[in-house]
Amino acid sequence: MKETMSTHIPAPSWQRLDTWLWAARFYKTRSLAKEAIEGGKIKLNDYAAKAASRVKPDDTLHISHAGEMWCIHVLGLNEKRRPAPEAEALYMEDATSRARRLHEQELRKLNSIESSHQRPNSHARELLRRLRGKT
Repeated sequence: MKETMSTHIPAPSWQRLDTWLWAARFYKTRSLAKEAIEGGKIKLNDYAAKAASRVKPDDTLHISHAGEMWCIHVLGLNEKRRPAPEAEALYMEDATSRARRLHEQELRKLNSIESSHQRPNSHARELLRRLRGKT
């Protein structure tokens, strides 16, 4: 009897940080991810990271990107850049991080409305009521 060898390739247990950030769609290119890492905008498990740092499932990343702070937990690895829903499955954002980001987004919207020298429209008034706790 002839035995056949399986051609199954095991999944990698780690991935470079810059390629993971690119695959998870935090940055459009690997070089932009590398620049952010070198600029100190990414922390891996609360330590300064390098582009070649190894990311593994259950790691924690603190990402400062486009004026927002993300605190995420790595759930999976993917060498290729996939569609956004698949990329979002690679991580889970901390609940407090998400709440803080959404609150800061509302504050930025409100700030742009207040600096426009116009009367607030119904959307802006609703934002003001929510921020003041009068829903």
